[in-house]
Amino acid sequence: MSKSLPYSMRDVDYDNAKFRHRSRFKMIMQALITSNRRSQCTNCSLGKFLMLLMVFGLTYLLVTHQSSNTFASNGLQNGAANKEDKRENRGDNVIRRFWRKPPRLPPQLPPNVMHNVSSNLDADKSESQLRQQKVKDAFIHAWSGYRNYAMGYDELMPLSQRGVDGLGGLGATIIDALDTALIMGAEDIASEAGTWIESHLIERINGKGQVNFFETTIRVLGGLLSAHHLSIGEKGSKGVNPQVLLEVAKHLADRLLSAFTSSPTAIPFSDVVLHDSSAHPAPGGLSSTSEVATVQLEFNYLSEISGDPKYGLEAMKVLEHMRTLPKVEGLVPIYISPHSGHFSGENIRLGSRGDSYYEYLIKVWIQQKDGRDTKFKYLYEMYTEAMRGVRHLLVRKSIPKGLVFVGELPYGSKGAFSPKMDHLVCFLPGALALGATKGLTKKKAMENNLLSAEDLENLKLAEDLAKTCFEMYSVTSTGLSPEIAYFHIEGGSEGGPDGGNKSSEYVNDIIIKPNDRHNLLRPETVESLFVLHRIMEDPKYREWGWQIFEAFEKYTKVESGGYTSLDDVTTIPPYKRDKMETFFLGETLKYLYLLFGENNILPLDKFVFNTEAHPFPLINSSSG
Repeated sequence: MSKSLPYSMRDVDYDNAKFRHRSRFKMIMQALITSNRRSQCTNCSLGKFLMLLMVFGLTYLLVTHQSSNTFASNGLQNGAANKEDKRENRGDNVIRRFWRKPPRLPPQLPPNVMHNVSSNLDADKSESQLRQQKVKDAFIHAWSGYRNYAMGYDELMPLSQRGVDGLGGLGATIIDALDTALIMGAEDIASEAGTWIESHLIERINGKGQVNFFETTIRVLGGLLSAHHLSIGEKGSKGVNPQVLLEVAKHLADRLLSAFTSSPTAIPFSDVVLHDSSAHPAPGGLSSTSEVATVQLEFNYLSEISGDPKYGLEAMKVLEHMRTLPKVEGLVPIYISPHSGHFSGENIRLGSRGDSYYEYLIKVWIQQKDGRDTKFKYLYEMYTEAMRGVRHLLVRKSIPKGLVFVGELPYGSKGAFSPKMDHLVCFLPGALALGATKGLTKKKAMENNLLSAEDLENLKLAEDLAKTCFEMYSVTSTGLSPEIAYFHIEGGSEGGPDGGNKSSEYVNDIIIKPNDRHNLLRPETVESLFVLHRIMEDPKYREWGWQIFEAFEKYTKVESGGYTSLDDVTTIPPYKRDKMETFFLGETLKYLYLLFGENNILPLDKFVFNTEAHPFPLINSSSG
C-alpha cells in the first residue's frame, strides 16, 4: 500500500527554482518577518529594531569568522609574507562576500531521508518479489494435491482426495498448468506435466469420446500451443519437448476441426467426438455465442506456427459471418444457431454465454499485428461499436454509493434492465484497457498521442468497473466474490441479503442471493487487475490483488494439497464444494504471479492472452 512521504522527501519533486538561494538582505528581512510572526510582536517597533540589530550582528560575526578561517588556511599555504596583505583587504572581502549572491544549489536532504529515497524502490521491488514467491508457493501446493490424488484426471477434488473427469478426460489440469509452471520457473512441475503429455495425451485423444469444442480448444489446445512457445530455446525447460507439444496440438486440432466442417453454416457445432472426428450440436440445437466466437486466437496461432492455413481459415469464418448479422448497438444475443447461422432469442449480457465474444473481437484484432488496418479492421470496428452499446445500454450506478456496474437485458433493448452482474463480467476492465492502449502503458500512449477521447472514456470505465469487481470481494465475510451479484439501483425492485461484511462501505449497494453465493476460484478480476496495473501503473491494483490472494489462502487452501471452491462466501467458516477448477492453476494463480512481476515479462504489446490465460506472441506477418 502506498504511504504518505515525509514533507522533506516530497520536496525533491518540486521545481528546482524553489530552492534558488536569495541575497543576504532578503534572507535577513525574511528571517525578521518570520521571527516577528512567530513571536506575535508585529506591532512592537522596539522589538523589530532589536531583532534587526541582533540579526545583523550575528551575520557579521559569522562572515568575519569564516573570513578568518579562510585567511588562516591561505596563510599556511602561501607563506607568512602574504599575511599583512590579507589582513589589509579583509574588510573589503567581508563586505563583498556579504553582498555576493551565492551560487544556485540543489536542495539538501538529511542523510536518513536520502537513504529512504534511494531504498524505497528497492523495498517495493522486494515486497513484490516476496508476494510473487507466495503465489508460486500456492501453485506448487495446488499442483501437489493434484499430482498426489488426481494425476491424469481432468480435475482434483481436494477434500475427497480423488480425481474427476469433467472435461472429456484429457488431463486438463496438466495442460492448463504447464505454461504457468514454465512462466514461474517451476521446472519440476513442468517436467512432470511434459512427460505425462508425451506419454499419454495422444492415446487419450484417440480413445476419448465427446468433448466440448470450446472448452477443449481454450484449455487443451491453447495450453499446448502456449507451452510450445515458452519451451523453445532459452525459455525452455527440461522435460518439455516443444516439437512434441506442437505435434500433439495439430493432432487434437485436426479432430476439433469437425465442429466446423460438420456444420451446415459458418457456426460450429458445440460438441466433438474425438475418437472418430465427428461433431454434433448441443441438446436443443443452439450454440453459445461466446463459445463459437472464442476459438480464433488458438486456431490462428496454430496456422502461424504449423504453416498450415486451414485452422485459422475455418475459425475466422465465424467472425466474418457474425459481422453480417444484425445487432443492437453492437451487442448480440447469447445464443446462435449453427443450423440457420442466426442469433436466437433476445437475451443480451456480458456474463455467461456472452462474455468472451466481446473479448475476442479486440484480442483477435490485436493478435493480427500487421493486418489491423486492412483485412482485420472490421474486428476493431465491431468491438468499438459494442463498447458504445455497453456504455449506453448496460452501464449503471448503484445506490447509495455509486458503484459502476454492467447489467443485463434479458428481453432485449426494449425489455426491462436487470441489475445483475456475473463475476465473469470482470474480464471487461482488462479488455477495455487493452482496447484503448493496445497493450502500451497509458503514459506511453499519451506521449505518442495514440489515445482518442473514446479511448480515455473506456479507460475510465475500466478503472470504475475494476473497483466494482474488487468491492464484490471485499463486501463479503470471506473477502471472496460470489459468482453473481445484484446491485441496488434507483427505482429498482431487487432485494435480498448483503455480503456479510458490515464494515464495507458498499454493503448496501450489493445484493447476494442465496443461489449465487458460491466461488469457483475464478480469475476474471485478477486478470483485469494484472492488465490495469501494466497499463495504468497504479500500485493499488497490486494491493487489491494481494488482498484477494490472501483470502484465497485463508479460506480455500486444503492442507493435504490443492484449493477448493466454496459454496457460500458470506458465511464464516464458508461451506466448501470439493472442487479445484483447472483455471485456478491455468489462470488465477498465473495472473496473480504476473501482477507482482516485472512488466517486461510477456509484455502486453507483444503477447495476447487467450480466454484461458494462455499467452501467444503476436502474428507479425501480414495476413491481408
